[in-house]
Amino acid sequence: MTATIPTKTSAEIIYPDSDGKPMSDNTKQFELIVTIQGGIDALYKDNENVFVAGDLLWYPVEGDNKTRQAPDTMVVFGRPKGYRGSYQQWLEDNIAPQVVFEILSPGNRMGLLFKLFNFYQDYGVEEYYVYSPEDNELIGWLRSDGKLNYIELMDGWVSPRLQIRFQTASGDLEIYRPDGQKFLSYVELSKQMEQERQDKELAQQKADRLSEKLREMGINPDEI
Repeated sequence: MTATIPTKTSAEIIYPDSDGKPMSDNTKQFELIVTIQGGIDALYKDNENVFVAGDLLWYPVEGDNKTRQAPDTMVVFGRPKGYRGSYQQWLEDNIAPQVVFEILSPGNRMGLLFKLFNFYQDYGVEEYYVYSPEDNELIGWLRSDGKLNYIELMDGWVSPRLQIRFQTASGDLEIYRPDGQKFLSYVELSKQMEQERQDKELAQQKADRLSEKLREMGINPDEI
């Protein structure tokens, strides 16, 4: 009788959806992350092949669940919108996020920033932006000749990929769409919508009063 030797199968590699780290350390950091992610997502709402995510784990290497980062915001051109538990690059036509944003908290240290930079440099990010709300300092890098190069002047800089403009002269980070509209927080958007509603109601009231006066003068406003 010949003994059957069991074959050894490799264990399935799990790519966790969470790294156990908080999305943000304070309200300002959280608001900026949500505003940037939401603003870019809205900018490309009609383009099904632009994927925008916030605090999503990105695994660049198949078979390696230790090499990963969760950018505060990442933008991927050439990949469809939709649910993902994590961004596993080998399942995404091996397309790396082209644009990445990080919003710093007071507890961030240079060691962490160096680690993040090396990761984004090594795995193909084209544009990398870092903002410190505490210092109102925006720094960025743009890839050329195979590496990320420091951008000398960020105030007024326009992203080559996104065509959005950055301003910090007001004391806070402001981002403007290509059409000149400013990225707004949910609260700012709500106030803007309420103001637009009030303006519309006021305009309608004025139009109604004018129509009433014209009728009093024997003029049918519908025939004007």
